[in-house]
Amino acid sequence: MEDAFDAIVVGAGLAGCIAAYVLAKEGAEVLVIERGNYAGSKNMTGGRLYGHSLEKVIPGFAKEAPIERKITKEKVTFMTDDTGVTLDYHNGRDQSTIEESYTLLRGEFDQWLMEKAEEMGAQFISGIRVDEVIKKDGKVVGVMADGDELFANAVILAEGVNPVLGEKLGMVQPKVEADVMAVGAKELIELPENVIRDRFNVEGDEGCAWLFAGSPANGLMGGGFLYTNKTTISLGVVCGLHDIEHSSKTVPQMLEDFKNHALIKPLIEGGKLLEYSGHVVPEAGIHMVPKLVDDGVLITGDAAGFCLNIGYTVRGMDLAIASGEAAALAVLKAREANDFSAAGLNTYQDLLNDSFIMKDLNLYKGLPDFMQNPRIFNQYPKMVADIMQSMFTVDGSASQPLRKTIMKHCKEVGYMNLIKDGFKGVAAI
Repeated sequence: MEDAFDAIVVGAGLAGCIAAYVLAKEGAEVLVIERGNYAGSKNMTGGRLYGHSLEKVIPGFAKEAPIERKITKEKVTFMTDDTGVTLDYHNGRDQSTIEESYTLLRGEFDQWLMEKAEEMGAQFISGIRVDEVIKKDGKVVGVMADGDELFANAVILAEGVNPVLGEKLGMVQPKVEADVMAVGAKELIELPENVIRDRFNVEGDEGCAWLFAGSPANGLMGGGFLYTNKTTISLGVVCGLHDIEHSSKTVPQMLEDFKNHALIKPLIEGGKLLEYSGHVVPEAGIHMVPKLVDDGVLITGDAAGFCLNIGYTVRGMDLAIASGEAAALAVLKAREANDFSAAGLNTYQDLLNDSFIMKDLNLYKGLPDFMQNPRIFNQYPKMVADIMQSMFTVDGSASQPLRKTIMKHCKEVGYMNLIKDGFKGVAAI
């Protein structure tokens, strides 16, 4: 097509920037359109990046990227309104770069990634919304942005968790069901660097990733999270969207109560609130992956539902990066063959199927249904806390065998429930 880009990428998040980087590096003419004022402007304050997929694209990226801290401490806490039982893991072993993970602030990190793509020759336009996808003879041939028609051999939709254009094309179901989404609220809290090191027992650039199940989401599906940055804490809660109507608290109230929990309050004491944000998160795994390829168009990142919540860890950024790379490679192969039809772009689906993305999504395909079980977020945290309280309370009465103490609290949940949930949980992971 005359005066057409090889590819137009809609969205300058991780998936979009990586797609642009890979395309431009190979000499493709690529344009990225971002409706925010800059790359990362619409992203929440921060989170955790598993570095393997970006390390593959930009080896040694962590030496120059604006990462915050390298994760060396993992914590998982079962929390009730007034107790907390924590599993704490410290990794002091040497790791290869593909094994390392980092905390980061997306506003800074995405801008850096955009600049890397620009260095390769990609063009970026920010502050512009793509209103429509242009089709000709049933094939996507470009986009309509701010009244201008822009043409491309292929369009990569990396528009995030609300894929409006994907819905208009009929590739994404137009009505998102509440049971496949979660809603989150997060705060960025400033603390002196030495205070963060002391409170979380970390040294240098070490950091902590901490997940909480139970009371943070008001006993509903979801939980709390905390990530340490250089001079800030990313703290928030997530709750299944379908559970909101059953909740006695709003999500902002959940976050406020979480901040005031006896376990959390001392960790953020004296902190200064810098940012507050909300976000919707895809939670259904493989069950919400849409049609990914059509004539002249591909869908990637959060828009494709590429997110994994497996309880003890939450992943989305590494999937977005790998899927953005796969989309770019598919476009490059289609350019070689001069075939941008669905068949010509289907290398994208093949690359995804061969990657960890689809393999992991399929591995954990039963987990979203299992996570609907309210006992996981209500009765089990209480059971664990009650067992620990009985073990560590000495009041002068005669002690009982530990076996009986544990069985007493298990009975409150129900032995059959424990057995049934145990089998389902093992099958789901």
